[in-house]
Amino acid sequence: MTGQLTQHQLEKTANSVRKTLITMLEEAGSGHSAGPLGLADLMTALYFDIMTIDPARPDWSERDIFVLSNGHCVPVQYACMAERGFFDKSELMTLRKLGSRLQGHPERTKLPGLEVTSGPLGEGLGQAAGYAYALQYLDHQRHRWVYCVTGDGELNEGNIWETAMFAAKYRLSQLIVFVDRNNIQIDGPTEDVMPLEDLHDKWESFGWHVQEIDGHNIESIQDAVGMAKAIENRPSAIIAHTIPGKGVDFMEYDYKWHGVPPNHDQAKEALHKLRTLDGRIRGEHR
Repeated sequence: MTGQLTQHQLEKTANSVRKTLITMLEEAGSGHSAGPLGLADLMTALYFDIMTIDPARPDWSERDIFVLSNGHCVPVQYACMAERGFFDKSELMTLRKLGSRLQGHPERTKLPGLEVTSGPLGEGLGQAAGYAYALQYLDHQRHRWVYCVTGDGELNEGNIWETAMFAAKYRLSQLIVFVDRNNIQIDGPTEDVMPLEDLHDKWESFGWHVQEIDGHNIESIQDAVGMAKAIENRPSAIIAHTIPGKGVDFMEYDYKWHGVPPNHDQAKEALHKLRTLDGRIRGEHR
């Protein structure tokens, strides 16, 4: 079941997810800040509007499939899942704790609602393609969709492009991949570490339908998914341009926040920034 939130409600929910992320990461004392903050709008759009899911039945046979290939960004998935009702929000404070269901990378067998275990970069896209192949050719369930998020630094992995060839060969039109184009990875800017451009033409040359969007504009995300669903006989890649650390100005664009959590003072300042951002989100009248 999809959500029924207005654009304003989706934007407010995304910012609530960001505030939750800061609290989770401070409590954990470890984890990734920049990527999850940048993905909050996209993940909110997926969990609260786009995907057909039922938190009360995480294994529902009619559900869409979501795969987070860049598994280190999983705090934003946990925050969205808790907000959507998959589990109680209090459990979010167990992130990365010994014995917690909320590990630093998603573990499928620990938490209902996680479709795959991911972490080693490049592998999640292959798992998503496997799901899409099964739905299309084995189960013949053409009404279900497979959504996958990858990081742009993750595209350095060769198995990403092996999967891209596989998906194009088998015309996996139920596979929709978002590339989180935030231009950073753990060692620095992506174009310094290993240049990716022209990324649009790369995916297109592999036989994919390609769109580029503002990854913080929820309406653009919704429209891009609508277009992807209308494309037949090939998979879709949506390059979502995002700001790492979105909403917290001292984190934004800074690759050094890729794998670092905020300390107490930084978390306090970050939450103040995000509360201020809440006041700038446009109202229902627009």
